[in-house]
Amino acid sequence: MNKDFVLIDEQSTKDLQSYLLRAKRLDPDGLVRLRAYGNVLAAYVAPIFTGSILDGGPTVIGLRTTELAAEAEVDSLVPISSVLDRLARVLESGATEYRIEVPEAGQRAAWAGISPPRSGWVADGVIDETELTAIARAGIQEVADSLPTSVGGPIAARIRGEIWGRGIERDTRIPTGAAFVAAGLGFMTENEQISIYFADNWVRLSTEFGHVIAREAARVA
Repeated sequence: MNKDFVLIDEQSTKDLQSYLLRAKRLDPDGLVRLRAYGNVLAAYVAPIFTGSILDGGPTVIGLRTTELAAEAEVDSLVPISSVLDRLARVLESGATEYRIEVPEAGQRAAWAGISPPRSGWVADGVIDETELTAIARAGIQEVADSLPTSVGGPIAARIRGEIWGRGIERDTRIPTGAAFVAAGLGFMTENEQISIYFADNWVRLSTEFGHVIAREAARVA
């Protein structure tokens, strides 16, 4: 495995930085899985994950890919903050080569062991950005209304899981959390039509800027 990778240009470096800054705002102590085989880097984050593969709660993963200047072989789960530090140093240095050293691994997260389908995705229409944005805002408000400041730990996690894991409509398999993550990671543009795909028990929302991959809704509203 490589200990570093080289991004293709300054704009790609800034785009990756922006994506990870958004991911860190959603999960200040979050991790990113960096995977590269060839000249494309895939950066996975999990803004919504209940902590156990078996607990039945929602799993919502964000994915953004970035072109590399040279082929690399990377597969590492590292703190988002560590990658952001390295991106900032490269951008501030004025360097013409955007080489990023992969931080030391050693972190563990159950979501990183989950493997959404890599093939077999079936297109199933589109959904408008305005609808997803409204769903995300309503969910944020519901979480705020449902969680008094004194509530924490497992109770708070259960309440968030119930809200973000349910279907966005009565007859849909798309979880509310997918709308939240698509909005929070900045994947949508105004009035865009977002493509929907299904495979096995997973749903994917895809835009030009990234993908949201989620377990199907555990229950509907």
